[in-house]
Amino acid sequence: MRCLPSIKDPAVLTGREENAAIYKLNEEQAIIQTVDYITPVVDDPYQFGMIAAANALSDVYAMGGKPVIALNLVGFPNQSIPLTIMEEIMQGGAEKAAEAGVTVVGGHSVTDHAPKYGLVVTGFVDPHKMVTKRGAKPGDALILTKPLGIGAITTGIDHKLVNAALIEQVTKIMVTLNKRAAEIMQEVGINACTDVTGFGLLGHLREILNSSGVGARITASQIPVIPETEKLIQAGAVAGGTHNNYRYLRDQVNWDSNLSKEMRLILCDPQTSGGLLMAVPPENKKTLINAMEKEKDILTVSEIGQIIEISGEIKVMA
Repeated sequence: MRCLPSIKDPAVLTGREENAAIYKLNEEQAIIQTVDYITPVVDDPYQFGMIAAANALSDVYAMGGKPVIALNLVGFPNQSIPLTIMEEIMQGGAEKAAEAGVTVVGGHSVTDHAPKYGLVVTGFVDPHKMVTKRGAKPGDALILTKPLGIGAITTGIDHKLVNAALIEQVTKIMVTLNKRAAEIMQEVGINACTDVTGFGLLGHLREILNSSGVGARITASQIPVIPETEKLIQAGAVAGGTHNNYRYLRDQVNWDSNLSKEMRLILCDPQTSGGLLMAVPPENKKTLINAMEKEKDILTVSEIGQIIEISGEIKVMA
């Protein structure tokens, strides 16, 4: 991105480091836009479409926006896989978009060597209420809304190490929209937010810290992890992105010596359609947690740490 020219239009309210682009229309309204597409993480094409759509919508929710329309992005090996599979993928995406109140109005496809699917998502946000990565303050509580381990489990699916019950569990997590979590954070008030995806929990936490000029202290035992994740990692189900994330972060993190190798990898595990990571002012923390606990059928809410003053420091305690 450094090769691109600087942004000079004053109506552009976000830099390139944010989850989505925001363009101010007037004092009450701005357009929010993002794009994301992925390769299959489950074998069922319909469920893959749902997951990819939920994943793409997440960036809008992380910034406090309301998605309204979307375009399909499809890469598909139409000479080796029946087009009915592509139809199932797009039908899954359309169902998840409809659940979000989003209309899929078209899209674009190319012939590719492997299936890929996602959405270009456009919506609206109040420019005075948009949420960015750069507002975290010392004393804020760090709140996470989905458990970790998705990357290890989807890798385990590829390696035929995962049973049907665990596939169903991780699929349910991935297809769950971050819509309600985003609505609650807007109602209560928070200082910063991002969704947890390909860079893992620590990678996305680092983005908040760098943007806000603060540090963080997190406690691994307070972080929700999908059951069987540690065993799968021990069996070798470690995504390539996990190793990349860990190599990038290992010298920037103050690791507790009692923290297991498996847990270090889990904290760097890339998530597909992961939860929201929020920096919440202490006076709003209880209200936000209570509101989210009332939605326990669709939300997992965990206080995992705190923002501290030391800029850039990430301290991970066992």
